[in-house]
Amino acid sequence: MDTSLTPEQDGVRRALRDLLESRCGPAELRAALDTPSGHDPALWTALAERLGLPGLALPETYGGVGCSVTELALACEETGRALAPSPLLATTVLAAPLIAALGTPAQREELLPRLASGALTAALAVDGTVLATALALTGGNGGDWAGGGRAGGVQARRTTDGWRLYGQADQVLDGHSAGLLVVAAHTGGYTRPRTLLFLVPGDAAGVVRARRTTVDATRPQGRVHLRDVDARLLGEEGADVTSALANTGDRAAAVLACEAVGAAGRALERTVEHVGRREQFGRPIGSFQAVKHRLADVYVEVQAARSAAYYAAWAAAQGERAGGLALAQALRAQRTASAEAIQFHGGLGFTWEHEAHLYFKRAAGDELLLGPVHRLRAHAAGTARLFEASGTREVQV
Repeated sequence: MDTSLTPEQDGVRRALRDLLESRCGPAELRAALDTPSGHDPALWTALAERLGLPGLALPETYGGVGCSVTELALACEETGRALAPSPLLATTVLAAPLIAALGTPAQREELLPRLASGALTAALAVDGTVLATALALTGGNGGDWAGGGRAGGVQARRTTDGWRLYGQADQVLDGHSAGLLVVAAHTGGYTRPRTLLFLVPGDAAGVVRARRTTVDATRPQGRVHLRDVDARLLGEEGADVTSALANTGDRAAAVLACEAVGAAGRALERTVEHVGRREQFGRPIGSFQAVKHRLADVYVEVQAARSAAYYAAWAAAQGERAGGLALAQALRAQRTASAEAIQFHGGLGFTWEHEAHLYFKRAAGDELLLGPVHRLRAHAAGTARLFEASGTREVQV
């Protein structure tokens, strides 16, 4: 593995950082959070038209740039650094790979060019609050997370005219504003239970959506009610949906690990800048040994997480799986860096006007959405059979 960035990768990062610094500063960020969608459509258009970010990891055949998930992860490190609210995660990291992997040729031709251009946004809707389970990040995803033959969840039934969906998904990233919903639903009842994916226009009859109040306002979520909604099956009925979700989950974990590292690194940068200016007893507080030691520990943790995230992004492009463990390490580093940022900013760090709390809320929100860290690690260890190899009985966390 070559850890140095190629000129193309470095160019993407620099261009994206320049754009975000000019279009997504603290004032613009707060203004975007107050909009109904939770993001700035003008920024999304700029990301799509100037940098091709929505189609960065999609094939050129479908209007994409043709890069790998590695480039997408490096780009998301910059969006994480700025806490940029956009449909990038929901559309490009979660929904588009599923359509590319499972969609019929006609569905890919119809949808992927629009997703790559940014003209269409999409969201992955799964039952309840189990996104991490559906993506196989905190355990196997072959169980009952999509209904399991029980009432409740998101259910699908076949009719003479096609498929109809009913149920509710509570934790859908950008589900309140996405133009297309990729809905995971359960069908087959008790006898032949299975999970299928369906395509539903966001404005379809019977779809009722509302934005949720969440810990992290920079990562907007929606609640989606499906009331006997007409839906199209994504791909063929015999497709291996759970494997596709697991593969997408590992790629998404690698991308999100880089995004979390970007946020953690920026929180540390702001903290170092502050302790270099803030004076106590006639000298900058950053000159005190205790402060240096604590920030040095944060730096080591962030750099270790960055190394793990870069490796996971590289491994995902090679078809290997390392995303879950890298995400666990990155989320821990993000939590540590954001918490220390609030502490070292003192009274200023607790104010609503300062952005330190936004980084802390991003860390807390990511763990609620994709973790927690100890479950990510436990599943990664179980998948690697670490405890079995040493002869130690595996402990379920």
